[in-house]
Amino acid sequence: MDLLRSIVEKHWLASESGDSDLEHAMYAEDAILDYPQSSERFRGRATIDAQRSAHRAERHFAVLRIVGSGDIWVSECIITYDGKPTFSVSVMEFADGLVVHETQYFADPFEAPPARAGFAEDMPGRAIGS
Repeated sequence: MDLLRSIVEKHWLASESGDSDLEHAMYAEDAILDYPQSSERFRGRATIDAQRSAHRAERHFAVLRIVGSGDIWVSECIITYDGKPTFSVSVMEFADGLVVHETQYFADPFEAPPARAGFAEDMPGRAIGS
């Protein structure tokens, strides 16, 4: 197994278990975390940890898949805050075995338009909120 993939897997397991130290161990001291939807940027491992620790919601993380190679790894997850699930995609850029830049996108689920019903099938493992 790729070393960086195993680091990403450990990150999500630590996130789910509430182990903040292990969750943030993968970040470089000067890492950057971007949330494009809210136009927020967090600089530094300590700041990333602090902003997540300040979020008092009950959090759960379900990893749907992790793909990547080299220094770029992408995780698709369902993240639940206080019982409200949302889809998340995390793009992690590594250097020297540590995350130097992560961009995390969030998307709430929505009902598909009826006009597409004849063309689509359900994605296995992707239904949330039902």
